[in-house]
Amino acid sequence: MKSELIVDVQPTEIAIAFTEDDRLQEFSRERRDEDNYAVGNIYYGRVKKVMPALNAAFVDVGYEKEAFLHYPDLGTTFLTMRNFLTQAVSNRKKMPQIEQIKRQKELPKDGQIGDYLHVGDMLLVQVTKEPINTKGPRVTAEISIAGRNMVLIPFADKVMVSQKIRHESERKRLTQLLRTIQPEGYGIIIRTVAEGKRSAELDNELKILLQRWEDTVHVLQHPQDTSAKKNKDADIRLVSEELGRTIGTIRDVFTPEFTSIQINDLQVYNEVLQYIRLIAPDCANIVKFYDKEQPIFDHFDITRQMKTGLGRIVGFKHGGYLTMDKTEALFSIDVNSGSKKLFEDQEENAFQFNLLAADEIAHQLRLRDIGGIIIIDFIDMDSKENQQKLYDRMRELMKNDRARHNILPLSKFGLMQITRQRVRPAVEMNVMEVCPTCHGKGRVQPTLLFTDTVENEIDYMTSHYGRGLRVELHPYVYAYANRGLVNNLRLRWQWQYGVKVRENQSLGMLEMQFKDAKGNLLSHPTESDDQQDSKE
Repeated sequence: MKSELIVDVQPTEIAIAFTEDDRLQEFSRERRDEDNYAVGNIYYGRVKKVMPALNAAFVDVGYEKEAFLHYPDLGTTFLTMRNFLTQAVSNRKKMPQIEQIKRQKELPKDGQIGDYLHVGDMLLVQVTKEPINTKGPRVTAEISIAGRNMVLIPFADKVMVSQKIRHESERKRLTQLLRTIQPEGYGIIIRTVAEGKRSAELDNELKILLQRWEDTVHVLQHPQDTSAKKNKDADIRLVSEELGRTIGTIRDVFTPEFTSIQINDLQVYNEVLQYIRLIAPDCANIVKFYDKEQPIFDHFDITRQMKTGLGRIVGFKHGGYLTMDKTEALFSIDVNSGSKKLFEDQEENAFQFNLLAADEIAHQLRLRDIGGIIIIDFIDMDSKENQQKLYDRMRELMKNDRARHNILPLSKFGLMQITRQRVRPAVEMNVMEVCPTCHGKGRVQPTLLFTDTVENEIDYMTSHYGRGLRVELHPYVYAYANRGLVNNLRLRWQWQYGVKVRENQSLGMLEMQFKDAKGNLLSHPTESDDQQDSKE
């Protein structure tokens, strides 16, 4: 199977597309700003509210909404961790050693959070779920440092092996191996990808995770020596930032069978190259820097797949389609067969369309990273045998889904219920385009005149910015401008104005963009003047 990762780095965000056999399987975006409360980030926060009725607390970590901390998420070693933090903050000249910290009693499973936390208390918390809609982040006080092959947990003494490693001999080998290198005072969870790994490789990664934990404690003790992001409350701050979404995605999905990782930004390219050299030196040659003029997502057909696969209506084979709607409480999917019939028998026709729909639904859940409660309204079937086959098919299709999930058989109303782990907002994209000429009013200028408009804009922009600009047009308009040889508009514009004309699939039919030689988007001089006037 051909697996690729395509990374599109823009000034405000990083978009990551994961493909298998050129089909888009996962898509995510990461904001490039300081308020990115990503899963895995560790904060030194302050308790703002204690809610006995919820057996939970709200913690200020710098986000506009307080983070939610449930009692079970304190962890059984919370008292020991609090003792460690007290020593670390009170004596900033010396880093306390975990193995020397006296172990406190474990928290009872049925305890009350008000017995252990009070308003104003400072504690270390880690984001487990990103802010979604109006809710703040979900956090835990049981800190863990995740690597590719293992997860390091301070103050936990156990070595645990992923349930997905089936062979008992391999489970015993990994357990014995990790116990020989396990540092005192730390627990280790062995991840699935560690299967078959050698001792030296695991020992090297363990040292890296230990260093990340020590760096976290150092930032906690000496925030002035780092670039730690602070809140208006000087004590509240980010003390450890999770690896970027790009590195995190590679850590979770990378296998030696990857064929390429394409990145259009030199800095991110170097970061990824360094990481691949660390975890899989033999695969460093698959990391490639994309420097072509065509947008990277257009080149690898990602833009088209996003527009066809992320709308409200999603088609699948033989004319069937899904209607996908999101509400505050759940995500609903309605299966429709369209007007085409595969079989004369109604029952068989419904069964076959449902099987095709199941394939696309499993793909959509992963592509959009849909979490929470999902309700699927399949086409009605009378046969209990067919209902069971559909249920088995859905379970098989989602077997390799990395998110935790649970699937229930069809109800008597023909509905299938799925719960899927939600740690970040689902991917949403408005694939509809508003006419750039009529702005939704229903009237446009004659298309015959649009090339004249383009030429006038080229003349205006080059007079302001100079020659050497890049003009991007919708593929249809580009094809019209590039037709023929004698009356070829693209060649004439290039010769007369010194511009390069390129196609861009993400533009609307009557849209155009201007970029400088380095690929930076240029604003219209009139727009810039208007913005400057408004500031004055």
